[in-house]
Amino acid sequence: FDKAMPAHVTLRVLNDVPSLRSSRRFAAIRRCFAAARGLHGVRLVEFTVMGNHLHLIIEAESNGSLSRGMQGLCIRLAKALNKTLKRRGGGIFADHYHLHLLGSRAEVRNALGYVAGNAGHHFGEAGPDWCGSQNPELRGLLELPETWLLRAGALRPALAKPAPPAS
Repeated sequence: FDKAMPAHVTLRVLNDVPSLRSSRRFAAIRRCFAAARGLHGVRLVEFTVMGNHLHLIIEAESNGSLSRGMQGLCIRLAKALNKTLKRRGGGIFADHYHLHLLGSRAEVRNALGYVAGNAGHHFGEAGPDWCGSQNPELRGLLELPETWLLRAGALRPALAKPAPPAS
């Protein structure tokens, strides 16, 4: 793609990496998100932290921006988590990130709902602590979206069908 596009990204960690939801590991993730703000044409719009993976809703200016931005974020996260875990470097993530480009209002709404509700689905009431938009302390990590789909399209109700004429 060659214009700004929203995407849902999943980053899964290796099986031997302890839960990302511990306070020390989550603090390292928060610092990485803050340090990556505004870099490489990628904006973090929403996130949730699960035990063994992260869900991100991002906007990328182009395919190249997406590649550079995700590579930079993954390296930053791996270094920070390795330091927190007192590991001697090496991989943190199980594989390359999983990406789904969001091309319609319905996809954006579904992805935002999925990401915001994922922690609550898996951990019950613990959701807001780990989800960017639901916790006021984490909102500063998020950036305002610039694409219509994320800025207005996800919030706008679908066009209502006109009522059939009365008979």
